[in-house]
Amino acid sequence: MTTETISSLAQDTVLISLKLMGPILLASLAVGLVVSMFQAATSIQEQTLTFIPKLVTIIVVLMIAGPGMLQMLIDYFQDLMREIPHLIG
Repeated sequence: MTTETISSLAQDTVLISLKLMGPILLASLAVGLVVSMFQAATSIQEQTLTFIPKLVTIIVVLMIAGPGMLQMLIDYFQDLMREIPHLIG
């Protein structure tokens, strides 16, 4: 295994991780921003107020995008398993 191969695998892994976690993080960020603006407008400074909306958002995003994300992960793993003989030899 060369350093170029390891670098390519690491780059692919980071890219697939960003594709998998991106929708969840962006949705959570958007909900957190909206709740923070609501808190600033109403002067409610309750720390736990953002927890439930973010949790609900993450569950909804996983329900909608979860099958596609799982298929992406399965495809990546299958491609990685197919490449093992070429990576070793």
